[in-house]
Amino acid sequence: MRENLIKAASNAYLGCLCLFLPVMPLLASLVFLRKKYLLQYRSTARKLAIHIGALREGPVNHYFGDVMGNVSAVPVEIQGHCTKCGNCCMDRRCMFLEQTDENEYQCGIYHSPFRRFSNCGSFPLNKHDIERYACPSYFVVESVPIRFAPLVTAPQRASSRTL
Repeated sequence: MRENLIKAASNAYLGCLCLFLPVMPLLASLVFLRKKYLLQYRSTARKLAIHIGALREGPVNHYFGDVMGNVSAVPVEIQGHCTKCGNCCMDRRCMFLEQTDENEYQCGIYHSPFRRFSNCGSFPLNKHDIERYACPSYFVVESVPIRFAPLVTAPQRASSRTL
């Protein structure tokens, strides 16, 4: 039942994105206060089409299933740091990703309050996220159960005192 609900929500969301694709550059310009999305309409529309294609490969299901729903398989601890490789941005296919150097990228809407409603703020959520995008720096710290051994006391010595 839950999987069907996730699939229906994902399909509805992707359908809306496809339906509104012609006006999405205008909406993105208004929502994120970046006029370049409207001024570069054709480029933005092409990037949006690529973005939607990348969303179909799993990030939307991940969002509705893990981020918005019950988070599953969240490890005790994830360590590492962002190397700005762009892999987690749908393998560099996110519409908002901007190249800053030869092998370095940054999110064009990182400081937007609307970003928190996306997958972006949750990366990496679990080991699957890290593996899906071949993240070069984040890793899951596997928890090792602590086992308590019974206390072994030293044998008691006979009292050497004599009365």
